[in-house]
Amino acid sequence: MTAVEPPDQIHLALMSFKDVGAALEKGYSTVLIPCGALEQHGPHLPLCMDTDHAEALAQKLAHNLGKTLIAPPIQLGCSAHHLAFPGTISLRMETFEAICTDCCMSLATHGFKRILLFSGHIGNFPAFKTMLPRLRQVVGRDIDIDAFTDSIRWIDRWRSAVEAAGGDPNAVGGHADVAETSLMMVIRPESVRADQFEVGHLGALSNEDLQSMWKNGIKSVTKNGILGSPIGSSAQIGARCLEAIADLLTETFRA
Repeated sequence: MTAVEPPDQIHLALMSFKDVGAALEKGYSTVLIPCGALEQHGPHLPLCMDTDHAEALAQKLAHNLGKTLIAPPIQLGCSAHHLAFPGTISLRMETFEAICTDCCMSLATHGFKRILLFSGHIGNFPAFKTMLPRLRQVVGRDIDIDAFTDSIRWIDRWRSAVEAAGGDPNAVGGHADVAETSLMMVIRPESVRADQFEVGHLGALSNEDLQSMWKNGIKSVTKNGILGSPIGSSAQIGARCLEAIADLLTETFRA
């Protein structure tokens, strides 16, 4: 059996329409839609953190799954609970869903048979969970559409990865913490401001905390916008966290 030569490029935005057509003919019928956000990440990280993370994950996930292309990231997400901090731009859930729907319908038109959505911003998970049945209905039964929505497994993988790399798993809180800060030390190291590291809200959020955060914003539970702590962050931890979540997404989408 003759081996199929992989395309020179797997990022749709950098391919011509002929490149995409040729890739589809070679069986590259799976496409990833990485999603992010433009929102505060404490005083020490840039607003682009979640989108940078999603793009880095997409590269690893496409390699793991094989015969997979990568759509441009959706750079804005559902971040209303961060709007108290300057610079954050948030989409309404219905706007985010409309963008995801239009992307999926466009990709299905071209012949992609499997469309996988995931997000570097955990705040998009509830929107994915809500929209997924409607996406499947609108795009059609012959197209396999899936999205990752399990925040508990995501945070657990981060804690395990941080501990395995010699860090403090209790510093993982899910936002601008040791995991996300370490990730940016790998992805965009020049953007990390170590002189601005501060401890945020430590420990699990109670039900009351969660209700307050969604109703009144994240500032109601953490004044500096950090859940967890960036102290102790390192590129070694970041590399472990990136691999851990790429493996989690791979396991989920293969299943």
